[in-house]
Amino acid sequence: MPEAILELDRLDVSYEGVPAVRDLNIRIDRGEIVGLIGPNGAGKSTTLHAIMGIVRAAGGDIRLSGRSIRGRAPEQIARAGIALVPEGRRIYPNMTVDENLKLGLAASRRRGDRGKLMASLHELFPILGRYGKRLGGVLSGGEQQQLAIARALAAEPDVILLDEPSLGLAPTVVEAVFERLGEIRERGVTTLLVEQRAQRTVAMADRTYALANGELRATFGPKDASDTDRLVAAYFG
Repeated sequence: MPEAILELDRLDVSYEGVPAVRDLNIRIDRGEIVGLIGPNGAGKSTTLHAIMGIVRAAGGDIRLSGRSIRGRAPEQIARAGIALVPEGRRIYPNMTVDENLKLGLAASRRRGDRGKLMASLHELFPILGRYGKRLGGVLSGGEQQQLAIARALAAEPDVILLDEPSLGLAPTVVEAVFERLGEIRERGVTTLLVEQRAQRTVAMADRTYALANGELRATFGPKDASDTDRLVAAYFG
């Protein structure tokens, strides 16, 4: 049986008493890409923030490799093996590409061959080698997104959480980002992907959960990507 690395068990999250996520059950097995889709305000980003401890869970549990991480501080959760690439990328614009990456390396729990890790990241994201001395702020949106993902991977997490990685990017750049996500999966990294591009996400993810009004509405597999009516119903039904 596949090994569950991240589990949300009847998760509830509220903001000032108003429910944002309700009774949410999600399972992610090691090495999977799992999608989380839904309209604006569905609770997708809130779910990621609850996993990272940025917002407090009001009920239920969050387990990493079978152990509860609910109630831990974000720094503790990062050390436990989860990395978040937030919406908007949030790289350090006045630091170079190399300096941004070093911040990720500093957060690594492992003490392996750093040179080998950097070479692996440069292979995955060639712009890192080309633009190592450039300031992050002068990179294009797509290049900044690649840097943000690489910085998270530099910490060698067990699970990476991606919040809208295609937001604001041109279609050709979006395709390149999704290709990189496929390569990340091939390297064995577990990914929870929040995306507005529902059809593209369903097509590439091992499994995709659809949220609406903070509740799980449907679960899709890659073969469901062409079922437009069901996707629309999950969003607005």
